[in-house]
Amino acid sequence: MAGHAPALAPGAAPALTGLAGRADRALGMLVEGAAALLLLAEIGILGAGVTARYLFHAPLVWSDELASILFLWLSMLGAVVALRRGEHMRMTGLVARVGPGAQLLLDTLALTASLAFLLLVMHSAVEYAQEENFVVTPALEISNAWRASAIPTGIGLMILASVFRLARQGSVTAVALAGSITLAVVLAFWLLSPMLKPLGQLNLLIFFVGVVAVNVFAGVPIAFSFALATFGYLACTTTTPLLVVVGRLDEGMSHLILLAVPLFIFLGLLIEMTGMAKAMIQFLASLLGHVRGGLSYVLIGAMYLVSGISGSKIADMAAIAPILFPEMKKRGAKPGDLVALLAATGAQTETIPPSIVLITIGSVTGVSIAALFTGGMVPALVLGACLCAVVWWRYRGEDLSQIRRAPLAEIARLAAIAIPAIALPFVIRAAVVEGIATATEVSTIGIAYSLVMGLLVYRQFDWRRIAPMLVETASLTGAIIFIVGCATAMAWGLTQSGFSQELAKLMAGMPGGAYGFLAVSILAFILLGSVLEGIPAIVLFGPLLFPIAREAGVHEVHYAMVVIFAMGIGLFAPPFGVGYYGACAISKVNPDEGLRPIWGYMAALLVGLILVAAVPWFSTGFLAR
Repeated sequence: MAGHAPALAPGAAPALTGLAGRADRALGMLVEGAAALLLLAEIGILGAGVTARYLFHAPLVWSDELASILFLWLSMLGAVVALRRGEHMRMTGLVARVGPGAQLLLDTLALTASLAFLLLVMHSAVEYAQEENFVVTPALEISNAWRASAIPTGIGLMILASVFRLARQGSVTAVALAGSITLAVVLAFWLLSPMLKPLGQLNLLIFFVGVVAVNVFAGVPIAFSFALATFGYLACTTTTPLLVVVGRLDEGMSHLILLAVPLFIFLGLLIEMTGMAKAMIQFLASLLGHVRGGLSYVLIGAMYLVSGISGSKIADMAAIAPILFPEMKKRGAKPGDLVALLAATGAQTETIPPSIVLITIGSVTGVSIAALFTGGMVPALVLGACLCAVVWWRYRGEDLSQIRRAPLAEIARLAAIAIPAIALPFVIRAAVVEGIATATEVSTIGIAYSLVMGLLVYRQFDWRRIAPMLVETASLTGAIIFIVGCATAMAWGLTQSGFSQELAKLMAGMPGGAYGFLAVSILAFILLGSVLEGIPAIVLFGPLLFPIAREAGVHEVHYAMVVIFAMGIGLFAPPFGVGYYGACAISKVNPDEGLRPIWGYMAALLVGLILVAAVPWFSTGFLAR
């Protein structure tokens, strides 16, 4: 879960905290405003590109290049917003279990550790931008420094945001202690550098297991945990120029396909605001509300449909839970069971296009996005059927004496209202498969469609919510894309160390052929999903494992479905899965209440995953031959 800035200590110095607060607010207004404008510009540029190419047959040759330049700026400014608001993804399981004093120290350490990386890499980031000044972009014919400057600018602003947050902590003791620990650790590694270099491959365990694990469990944001391990490994054990870290960071954040991430996040917020999600849920409830466990089936179906629109699990759950949960509680459903099922459907619908995880896999492994979109539908149905079996068993004795069955006329009326909303996932998928728009551009079609439906059909459009939605989108985008960049740099370090070749040799020698490889992958990605979250795990290990899967005879789309579901189970399974705590936060349910009921749903997901792994047709049966 994303961490939040700890509260100010009682003895805070008013002058210092007041000044820091004013400076922080000014920085927030500046960065959030710029990020919101950049997101609007991206939507306009990509929308214009689709219109010019498809309607006027006159492609804008510069649109992708300009969108790529602005996207890096959006990602870096979004990372600043996320750092300032305490929304970078971090593991808070240990932090939440300690006393207030230790919690304050760990929260402060998370800030000082992040600040240490930013200060260490700042010089290399400036040097990298200067080097890019000699590169000229092909379409716009401008210096690539205009794009690369986003990295040192973002890092500099993150340094300011970190300093302001530390000043606002109020506890001088906590800040001094955390800063001293961070400085001591950095100096210790620097002094031990001559001793570390001869250790060879053992350094992989020290940095990419030890350093990452200590940082992650201490609550340091995952992106900065990766970045610190990579920077430390290259600086202390190799002669590689540290400019490479920034170059790999840039490479990871610059895949144009990742531009779909902010646009689909914004689309998910848009369909909730316009009432489209509510219309779909009300129609499904009229169909199934009168059967035992009916609203639980509606929750599973609604997550399936909404996932095909937003691509973001948090957006999906936020669109559905507030609408369904009050009625389900009236029927006697326990809050713990509700949040358990919500978390399970989050894992079940990970492969529904336009899933951000699918888009990420396509960007880092080269697998066709259209093939992934096509292959993801049926496997999600298989896991959904397994969840429905558990719902049937748990609610087989539900009392329905007070439940009214919706008349046919009401069902027809709600169906008519819901048809425009239900059509959106199919419009998005058809636009990609038919070649009207790329996976990146298709989100602009969805946004335009939702705007028209919200204004003209549903007549529900709150203009005052647009600015907060843009800022929220920028923050989540920055958190996600910065992780992708840092994980890309870490994956490069692992590859250069020879780890990938050794991993390939080990995995190729696994007994059982393709199915043995799939079994090991399932176990590995459940573990990775619980510790690293989905996107970092995919970016880090996808480029290493997908070539091995091909050599083992596993179709790449089939393998993608298997690892996504395995990762989803880890992500949404307590006690470490941060997705589970996200579902609890959205549902406003204490995490302890869902611990017992969730294991039945997790067992169902595991059965469904084994079926998907054992029967490749579920993933590849509808792919073009």
